[in-house]
Amino acid sequence: MKKMLTCLMAVAVMGLFFGCQKINDGKCTIHGVVNGEQYDGKRVFLVPLKGPATAETVDSMEIKDGKFQFSPDSMQMYKILLDYHYRLGLETLLLVGEPGDIQVVLDSVSHASGTPQNDSLEQWKTLTEMHNHRMSLMSRNIQDLKMKGDTVQAAYMKQRIDSFHLAYKKRTRELAENLKEGPLHDFLKGLYPLTYKRKYPDGRVVLMDADTNEEIEELKD
Repeated sequence: MKKMLTCLMAVAVMGLFFGCQKINDGKCTIHGVVNGEQYDGKRVFLVPLKGPATAETVDSMEIKDGKFQFSPDSMQMYKILLDYHYRLGLETLLLVGEPGDIQVVLDSVSHASGTPQNDSLEQWKTLTEMHNHRMSLMSRNIQDLKMKGDTVQAAYMKQRIDSFHLAYKKRTRELAENLKEGPLHDFLKGLYPLTYKRKYPDGRVVLMDADTNEEIEELKD
């Protein structure tokens, strides 16, 4: 009985820490720099990416001499941003609170580095920026082709966009799998699930392939 109670308590503890894990293996310190003297004296906020943004969950710090520092105690995804009155020109920063010293720069393009998950997150951000830029160029190209009446070439470009976006989704999934576990793994994995469910007017619910939008024939016992 004692062993059973011990196991039940262990399962309960694991459930409490799933998704928002306390940092016990080392201290997390975020060392921040803000480029621009006009931001001195303004407040910068550390906000959990998921869950309610309340006085209990949001931390804030006054910027002094262009610097700020946070020490979160939960290993999860965060956003760093200024008060909305003053954040124009500064990119909101997405980062992972994890053990180690995280170096942060808030600017028109913001960065976080110094720990494994944040270094991986920066790689994904670069991949995403390149993807979005290329998608924007190809989308404008399609619009130009349609305006010229070249529907054949426009359709071809649409196929190229779909293929390019599919490659980006697969690369994002690969990055998540390489991480194995942790907040960044969960974040990236949740962006592009392999399947989704579709409900038809007749009440049927079927499983769909998220890449091809085709129905998947589910195995029956």
